[in-house]
Amino acid sequence: MKKLLASLLACIIIIAGFAQPAVSLRPKLVVGIVVDQMRWDYLYRYSDRYAANGAFKRLLQDGFSCENTMIPYIHTVTACGHASLYTGTVPAIHGIIGNDWWDNQINNYQYCTTDAAEKTIGSNTVAAGAMSPRNMLTTTICDELKLATNFKSKVIGIALKDRGGILPAGHSANAAYWYDSKSGNWITSTYYSKELPPWVNGFNKNKLVDSFYAMGWKTLYPINTYTQSTEDNVPYENKVLGSGFPYTFTQLIGKNYNPVLATPHGNTLTTLFAKAIINNEDFGADNITDFLTISYSSPDYVGHSFGPNSVEQEDVFLRLDKELGELLDFLDNKIGKNQYLLFLSADHGAAHVPQFLNDNNIPAGSVKPQPLFDTLNVKLKEKFGRDDLINAIINYQVVLNNSLIDSLQLNKKEIKQWAIQYAMQQSGIINALDIETITQSPLNSSIKEKIINSYYPKRSGDIQLLYAPQWIDDFESTGSTHGVWNPYDSHIPLLWYGWNIKPGKSNNEVYITDIAPTLAALLKIQMPSGCTGKVIEDVVK
Repeated sequence: MKKLLASLLACIIIIAGFAQPAVSLRPKLVVGIVVDQMRWDYLYRYSDRYAANGAFKRLLQDGFSCENTMIPYIHTVTACGHASLYTGTVPAIHGIIGNDWWDNQINNYQYCTTDAAEKTIGSNTVAAGAMSPRNMLTTTICDELKLATNFKSKVIGIALKDRGGILPAGHSANAAYWYDSKSGNWITSTYYSKELPPWVNGFNKNKLVDSFYAMGWKTLYPINTYTQSTEDNVPYENKVLGSGFPYTFTQLIGKNYNPVLATPHGNTLTTLFAKAIINNEDFGADNITDFLTISYSSPDYVGHSFGPNSVEQEDVFLRLDKELGELLDFLDNKIGKNQYLLFLSADHGAAHVPQFLNDNNIPAGSVKPQPLFDTLNVKLKEKFGRDDLINAIINYQVVLNNSLIDSLQLNKKEIKQWAIQYAMQQSGIINALDIETITQSPLNSSIKEKIINSYYPKRSGDIQLLYAPQWIDDFESTGSTHGVWNPYDSHIPLLWYGWNIKPGKSNNEVYITDIAPTLAALLKIQMPSGCTGKVIEDVVK
């Protein structure tokens, strides 16, 4: 009898094993979310105020969090962050070394996604759509998904910023869309199509921004409960929207579609457009994996204007948490729970406003690049007879006029040494280094590696400037910025959720460049063509 029971039990186990649903090779949809200028600590700074049905608590509890995700290059800005995340490599290889750079081949400034061969689709703003991903040298994980499915996968990238929509989606995307602040429309370029799909035209005709302007912006909760923030309307905040809460925008209706960028309504506009893409383009409707890249640009505009310790930034994240929670609900209902893979990260963090730090006895300050550029050229004229030996100071680098220096047969080494010595005399600049000899510099090895990871000769400068901690570039004397190696700019969140993701947390150090190869491992496809990152084993095991 015991043998018979044992045999029956074995049969039941075998049959049950066969009855288990097969695990799909890939999810129906991948959603990549980048929150522009999201410091890692925002996950916990406002955690007691995040909603139970919001996104951040759900992602932390039901997803996997890489708590110690860092940026491994020196210049932490939007274009570099989006390109590095989706290519799995650093600016030295994918070529996007900044939002702008001095191009040593054309001897002029170059914007990261500008492409004069393309034209605007969706508005009459000529320059807004002259864009493409052609300046990016490698494939993205989205390109690799297209290749793996013989281009059957659908890929679309969106962001209020052109670079946030274009670079993640890659070279072979079905579309990329971004916001034109002149017209209030979502637009694209001839790189992707000759006209907007009818549903996008319909979306634009709704003029949702006017509806948002009619609502204004008041805090989600009583303003006296925002105890994690500095009091509202301090002197070092930008007055771009007015003089503190509540903000009214009725005077902008039908006239000025730019201020919405620095409000939580910009996030709402992005989410609504993302949902419209999934509905109208049938994303995730079959077993061929699609990929939607979403970049939320408004936190960056708010951070630049008001700083990380502002009521405005706290309110933006409290609202974004609820909004992303609604997006998760939408995906659960539309695609199916555990049928989609979602990750959330950031392109960079942000520094606190120097005056805020000074008010609390923390050393901080700002460097003004333009006066330094002007003075350096004047001083170099006194020494070498020409006032145009420097082309630019950009991306924390001094760019020499090398063609002129060579034609005049001047001593380049002497010019660099003189410029380095002068730069190091300026407040806030603690080091200036000849990039050509950076490997021989007596410099912290981690910072040295970050400089090398950012160096692409055709687009990089000659002298690297290193600022003291808490010192920032000062362009407007209000608000804050980002762009350096320090943890406040380079420590970012990384959360994984959904298909084949088991809940957990790791404090192992990983990098923004590890996201793409980890996606490649999860999707069982080739990693991008310039990938130098590594698979995050804690996520895939």
